[in-house]
Amino acid sequence: MRKGKLTTCLSVAAAFVFAVTILAFAATQAPDDITIKSALWPTLTKAPVALTHKKHAEDYKIACDKCHHVFKDGKNVWKKGDEVQKCEACHNEKTIQGEKKLPPDQQKLNLKLVFHKQCIDCHKDTKKSKADSKAPVTCAQCHPGAKAE
Repeated sequence: MRKGKLTTCLSVAAAFVFAVTILAFAATQAPDDITIKSALWPTLTKAPVALTHKKHAEDYKIACDKCHHVFKDGKNVWKKGDEVQKCEACHNEKTIQGEKKLPPDQQKLNLKLVFHKQCIDCHKDTKKSKADSKAPVTCAQCHPGAKAE
């Protein structure tokens, strides 16, 4: 009788550990698609950007640390599996008009400038290296309903 209870308890404990491990692993997986919309701007002037995270990671083979980062001593020490914070945790300067006139250290903290530099520069580089690339580079291509500029 005792052996049966012990076996049952061990089985329940093993199932619990397995379930927690699976849930923890699932929690670290990014969704296939992400809508980029920051709480810094409750009212938007352009529609939020839809990011095809899975395509960027799997189809386009973009390394995680191309976008995700934690800088220490001037080097990105973030690695796959590390916590991913929302960009505005650090990039929380929200000036929109005249943001390019901010001092360089504030420009690095300006969320709009960082998104635009990170995304548009990568898309422009992709277009240069792949003539058939459909990587968006204009406002309207990323922000649905935005006027072409």
